[in-house]
Amino acid sequence: MKKVYIASPYTLGDVAVNVKLQIDTASELIAAGFAVFWPLSSHFLHMAHPQDYPIWTQQDLEWVASCDVLLRIGGESKGADREVEYARELGKEVFCSVNDLTRRVAIRK
Repeated sequence: MKKVYIASPYTLGDVAVNVKLQIDTASELIAAGFAVFWPLSSHFLHMAHPQDYPIWTQQDLEWVASCDVLLRIGGESKGADREVEYARELGKEVFCSVNDLTRRVAIRK
């Protein structure tokens, strides 16, 4: 299975809307046959066990390194843009839509 990291805004705009966007996107990618890491799942961990921002960004970049491709969705986000930059530094493909990703990335089931 190809592993997809979803990069998108978290704190700019409505946090609940941003988390829902990742949930919906993750569900769509799972249905298409991808293994998905959606970092905004940490929102729920953070509610119970808050961590400083650098802890979360360190965690996220470790997952970016583990993915096969990165999907950048949503609006403005310095954090998501940094994840894109890091993925590209590692030579990973970056996509900006689910349709583009599913058309261009072979899925092994």
